[in-house]
Amino acid sequence: MASTLKYSMIIFFASALFLQGTLGNFICEDLPTNVCGFAIATSGKRCLLENSAGEDGKVEYQCKTSEVIVGNMKEHIETDECVDACGCDRNSVGISSDALLDSQFTFKLCSPACYQKCANIVDLYFNLAAGEGVYLPDLCNKQRTNPHRAMIELSSNGAALEDVADAPAPSPVSF
Repeated sequence: MASTLKYSMIIFFASALFLQGTLGNFICEDLPTNVCGFAIATSGKRCLLENSAGEDGKVEYQCKTSEVIVGNMKEHIETDECVDACGCDRNSVGISSDALLDSQFTFKLCSPACYQKCANIVDLYFNLAAGEGVYLPDLCNKQRTNPHRAMIELSSNGAALEDVADAPAPSPVSF
């Protein structure tokens, strides 16, 4: 009886170590392509979908680790609810601020269902907007009050928002 318990404990311990090793690292390259978009690896780096031509000439998709680091999240796969609420496409290749020029996308991104509940996506677009010289909270406020004007300001590369572009960028997670 004692030897059975001893062997059970050894097997349990070995299994725990094995699971720790396999589940302990969340690596983008190991993710299926259908959940790659808006995922964050253990390293804190964003995952992104990339495409390339295969040997047979067909387009092949792969999940890759980007160099973009998310400061306050790790090991995260965005929910389908957030992807839908924010108007995102998990099958988009690469990461781009171009979506911010689409008023329908910005409307969804700034909606309470996205902006207040989907911190990962908001953080991504907060940083992309900042790269364009635009402060996302101000863009969302303008989008709610005058969506046409918000798009004009964004397409002018944030020139009309210069005064707020230098403001410190608080984490959108706190909103």
